[in-house]
Amino acid sequence: MLKKVLFVVSILILPACAMLGFGYYDQMFGEAKVQNRMVAPDSLEGQAFLNDVKPIVEQRCVVCHGCYDAPCQLKMSSPAGIDRGINQQKVYNGTRLLASEPSRLFIDAHSTQAWRNRDFEPVLNERAQTSQANLAASALYKTLALKQKQAAHLNETDNQILDKKYDFSLNRAQTCTYVEDYDNHAEQNPHLGMPYGLPAISSDAFNTLTEWLAQGGKMADIAQPSKNTLAKVAQWEDFLNQDSLKQQLISRYIYEHWFLAHLYFKPIEGQNEQPAQFFKLVRSSTPPGQPLDIISTRRPFEDPKIARVYYRFMQDKTSVLAKTHLPLALSEQKLSRIKQLFVEPDYPVTRLPSYEIKKSSNPFVSFAQLPVKARYQFMLDDAQFIIMGFIKGPVCRGQVALNVINDHFWVVFADPDLSATKAVNDFLLQYQEKLSLPAAEDSNALPMSNWVKYAERESEYMAAKAKLANQLFESGEHLTEKLIWQGDGSNDNAALSIFRHFDSASVVKGLVGQDPKTAWIIDYPMFERIHYLLVAGFDVYGNVGHQLLTRLYMDFLRLEGERNLLALLPKNERQPIKQFWYRRADKNLAEYLKSKKNSFNQPSGIEYQTKDVQAELYQLIKTRLEKVNSQTYQIETDEPLAKLNKLPARAVNLLPPVSVIMVEENSQHQVFSLLHNNAHFNISSLLDEDGQRAYKEDYATVTPGLIGDYPQAIWYLKKAQVDDFMSQLANLDSEKAYRKLKAEYGIRRTHPDFWHYSDLLHQITKKQRGIEYGLLDYNRLENR
Repeated sequence: MLKKVLFVVSILILPACAMLGFGYYDQMFGEAKVQNRMVAPDSLEGQAFLNDVKPIVEQRCVVCHGCYDAPCQLKMSSPAGIDRGINQQKVYNGTRLLASEPSRLFIDAHSTQAWRNRDFEPVLNERAQTSQANLAASALYKTLALKQKQAAHLNETDNQILDKKYDFSLNRAQTCTYVEDYDNHAEQNPHLGMPYGLPAISSDAFNTLTEWLAQGGKMADIAQPSKNTLAKVAQWEDFLNQDSLKQQLISRYIYEHWFLAHLYFKPIEGQNEQPAQFFKLVRSSTPPGQPLDIISTRRPFEDPKIARVYYRFMQDKTSVLAKTHLPLALSEQKLSRIKQLFVEPDYPVTRLPSYEIKKSSNPFVSFAQLPVKARYQFMLDDAQFIIMGFIKGPVCRGQVALNVINDHFWVVFADPDLSATKAVNDFLLQYQEKLSLPAAEDSNALPMSNWVKYAERESEYMAAKAKLANQLFESGEHLTEKLIWQGDGSNDNAALSIFRHFDSASVVKGLVGQDPKTAWIIDYPMFERIHYLLVAGFDVYGNVGHQLLTRLYMDFLRLEGERNLLALLPKNERQPIKQFWYRRADKNLAEYLKSKKNSFNQPSGIEYQTKDVQAELYQLIKTRLEKVNSQTYQIETDEPLAKLNKLPARAVNLLPPVSVIMVEENSQHQVFSLLHNNAHFNISSLLDEDGQRAYKEDYATVTPGLIGDYPQAIWYLKKAQVDDFMSQLANLDSEKAYRKLKAEYGIRRTHPDFWHYSDLLHQITKKQRGIEYGLLDYNRLENR
């Protein structure tokens, strides 16, 4: 009976509300007041939400409304985010002159009323809790109903390109319409129903959400952790909160590197594996055993303003999003490893470091009392996770933030036995002030004056480092591929590949794809600075000066990683190769690259056999890392799609950064990634990236499995269609030809079965990625 009533209400609700506006809702349904929508997960309403509603919200809403760049800050990945609602202020704003107030769920406010006080407006009804009011006064319902009304129009354009009234640019003007003005908005913009620019959700799904909303939008968080899991939490919290100065320093170091992690407990071999429960490591003013009282600061190293902080585990109750998912396994072995690195060695800790930002932002000052080799090895053990912090952390959004790296390069690491020695430790103690980072200027920075200061410090540091390196590697001693860490024989974090997708990026294990233009060898000082520059020290809410200064400083670190690689090449080849990497570079950069102040002039210890020394070095590195070079994303040479690695540049130029290819054979499916790697004459230009593009050098990389969390093009092929698809793709020479191919094999955002293919893609990806799986994001789906 209720569904029948809801059907009538839903048919009448839009025209009936056309005459309503500001003030009329109060007259019709009373004044707005925050509602308590949370129910127990094991209640009937809780089970209905978790089993029936939440899967629809995740698969149809969270794929666009999940994180910092969710339109109107509407994060639907948790009940708290849905209840919080919308706000017109953009989190990503590269032009603001003053830092804005952070608006992080679970951190910066802890109740819906607190968010209302910070100008967040509801998308659920907060007036009289009747079925009619719960629909009529719900912006969420209205936007879903508007799309249902519009669905017939979309059917007329099945798998066709949407017209220009749809704006899919990331920096588009946002329309964050409150319920009081929604009907006027809908009349003027009938195409803005949700999901935006995608097919309407099914009638069954719409009816399920309608019934849920009509009954008050009751929500439940996922169940509390099991007793076994809580016992493991207690064990880790006990370890992290011991009283000695040494332990407090160790715990602070761990926290500042793990604060973004999705921590989970690795199941013991042989036990039934339960779905992973994820936790965040937070600072609390309360000790273990007491309710959490989270300390809210912009950065993990900022002053907590209390005498003692406690490191606590907070259950992560949000939907897992691929773009922010940073899983890190905890186990007895991991705890033993940390004790081996930090606790068992005998060294004095006589004081705790300051939280004054100019000191706390510099890890070489804060953690000078911890052994360098222990710090470096701690990071190496989970190197992909640490690197992923800057790939998937807050800084990852935006072209300007990422045009500091090449579209495809490999990352390997200097062996700690050779690069984390006493001599290096003494050197870092001597030059720690030269390694200060832009976060020392806080979130409101003047970029150019500070840039000069940090450039001078970097120049002095590099000159001193070159002097030390000339001593340590005199006459090429140790200067061979044996300088590279082998992952202790079994750790596949030792070989990584990074792919930039214009305004997002990915990092995967293994030396994936063709030989890249450049590669990095990361040593400890560089590794630590990457983390404190782009992860721990970066404030997504900071002003334009902070963001620019961070971007400019990253140039130094990229150059340093590349310089480490060049040191293994013959002396006479280093400068020509470097000049090729930085063709058409700005005059100042060209002079910096030629500077003899930071020159390393020792010969390589490798005896090269060919003229292509860079390719030969890459092969030596592959051979050295053979046992730990993950094959997950390495395509077999006999796989037909492997031919796409040789696509001509004119065809590659037409591809978006990330394409997904699903291949079906006998009802079985495989997923492949087709990545467009943009080539550049150099990547030192901050704002003129187009002017540095070397279009004729673009190339594609195809891999099994999905690389990238923001698919932009989706292709679906029967096995028998693969050859024809590849042939047409190889012959692409115009936008018209690309669109013709897309019409034949593509799943455009208007495809009538888009959601079926979306669900299929998620099912396959979940099986492939395992614990690394998260919901994809469709904010970058192309309209071509």
